[in-house]
Amino acid sequence: MTWVEEVHRRADEQLPDYVAAYFSTSAGYGQCQREGLQAWDALRLRPSVLRDTSAVSTATTVLGTPVAFPVLVAPMAQQVAARPQGEVLTARAAAAAGTLLGVSTNTGVAFADVAAAGAPWWYQVYVMQDRSLTQRLVERAAAAGAGALVLTVDTTALAPALPSVEPTDWPETYRKARVVNLTDAEREAAGPHAMRSAEDLTPDVIGWLRELTGLPVAVKGVLTARDARRCVDAGADAVIVSTHGGRRLGTSVTSVRALPEVVAEVGGEVEVHVDSGVREGHHVVAALAMGARAVHVGRPVMWGLAADGQAGVAAVLERLRADTVTTLRQLGVPGVAQLHPSDVARP
Repeated sequence: MTWVEEVHRRADEQLPDYVAAYFSTSAGYGQCQREGLQAWDALRLRPSVLRDTSAVSTATTVLGTPVAFPVLVAPMAQQVAARPQGEVLTARAAAAAGTLLGVSTNTGVAFADVAAAGAPWWYQVYVMQDRSLTQRLVERAAAAGAGALVLTVDTTALAPALPSVEPTDWPETYRKARVVNLTDAEREAAGPHAMRSAEDLTPDVIGWLRELTGLPVAVKGVLTARDARRCVDAGADAVIVSTHGGRRLGTSVTSVRALPEVVAEVGGEVEVHVDSGVREGHHVVAALAMGARAVHVGRPVMWGLAADGQAGVAAVLERLRADTVTTLRQLGVPGVAQLHPSDVARP
């Protein structure tokens, strides 16, 4: 059993079955999720020798924000189902680790409480059918200190394998802990369908979000060079190669397979990030060598939160940081800035 599998096991012992299932479920029959994990493991590194690695640097910047190491916390909904304080605990652990977190549109925590925890954070945007609600949330996130917007574009026809575990079927206590940064009156006035994800998005939405706040926009859910180009031409400051943790399409290509073509198309112009299946320090190093500026980690952080609260998140982040440093030393590379595509052998 790997260390991540052990954290997962301990988390599941703490969670109601329907919450554990929601955190773990994926699209289709789980093909994309399984293959994504296998694809990271299949990468091989090419060690160099006679290099001074007595001091190893993992520091970098992401959209201008300094981070101690290039592992960011992915935006995840329903963290309050893992622990009642949700993103507050995650943010405190991220602050202590010197990294940042994404905060979901469907967070159960007030933006002000996340900001008070001390970590830099980005607001993840699901554009709703009623765009006035999205506008209110984006403007409130910016006012509370969000450093960037993460426009998630892979939600059209999102279909988990187990729709019965969706939060709409949860007990009322959990269902109420969604989109708390809108008031009850705003939600009721909008109607039952207004908060569903819009299915009519075009690249114009990137410029719209920038105009609302002036914040940089990272587009999450990009898996082709063609779409990466469209996003950058429309004003995106970064693209995040992502399969939504295998939740978007069961037969989707993996993030590992998509990353090189996206980097080749736009990596010289904007930051390229990647998520979905990153579990180990050698995955982090391989992603950076392939051209990613940073990786985003989701489920392991959520499992750490469920298992041990803030301490559990801190332990997951520290394990990833330490493994990354060890891998760099074993690879013979003194820092993340010195990684090169030739350091990775792809199957």
